[in-house]
Amino acid sequence: MHALDTVTGATASHRADERFAFCSTVKPLAAAAVLAARGVDGMDERVPVEAADLVTYSPVTEQRVGVGMTWRELVDAALRFSDNTAGNLLLAGAGGPAALTAWLRGLGDDVTRSDRTEPDLNAFVPGDERDTSTPGALAGTYRTLVLGDALGGPERDLLTDAMLRSTTGDALVRAAARPGWEVADKSGAGAYATRNDVAVVWTGARGTAAGAPVVLAVLSDRADPGAERTDAPVAEAARVVLDALVGRRPTA
Repeated sequence: MHALDTVTGATASHRADERFAFCSTVKPLAAAAVLAARGVDGMDERVPVEAADLVTYSPVTEQRVGVGMTWRELVDAALRFSDNTAGNLLLAGAGGPAALTAWLRGLGDDVTRSDRTEPDLNAFVPGDERDTSTPGALAGTYRTLVLGDALGGPERDLLTDAMLRSTTGDALVRAAARPGWEVADKSGAGAYATRNDVAVVWTGARGTAAGAPVVLAVLSDRADPGAERTDAPVAEAARVVLDALVGRRPTA
């Protein structure tokens, strides 16, 4: 776990430099690479969706076979609903796993590595560094994409809006947020009971001093390949860390 309060600069970390399978938390990275390459004006181009493209868990794209989707719609499907085929089409649009890794290196992320597509990228085995990152690296990259200048303003807004409206992380970091906070996140799940959530949490209205964000990455797995995957530890870790960091902020 790694968290950074953008107000005080305070951090909280536990095993922040250890590798975990990133699973679907890679989807915003692929979306951002496409946005960087195409710009918002290029996001309304239609992309074919064929039956051969479909992989497991594709609730949106399976309805669009033969019709296609725009790049903008693929971002929405991948980030809001974690649609795996949409994620793969975005990854292809970014040039594939190796190209995405190279793009991340250009952002200063020397840790995260993309090697496979959905659903194979979730087939984590301890000791295998394919499709892994660390909490520290992912928190830093999400900060760069959502809060930094790696993307232009319109592109950053499109990415952030889709993450704010994500439907898959309600029991994770979002469960730790207080009323009035806003959370832009992407969850992930995979082998060895992997359960992840990477988020930017505005502790109030965005754009206000009270709403200054905390960036948080919680990645978890179990030693037992048959262990049950659970959400509660991710939510509890997020709650403890967010309460601690926000509690350290100076009072007026």
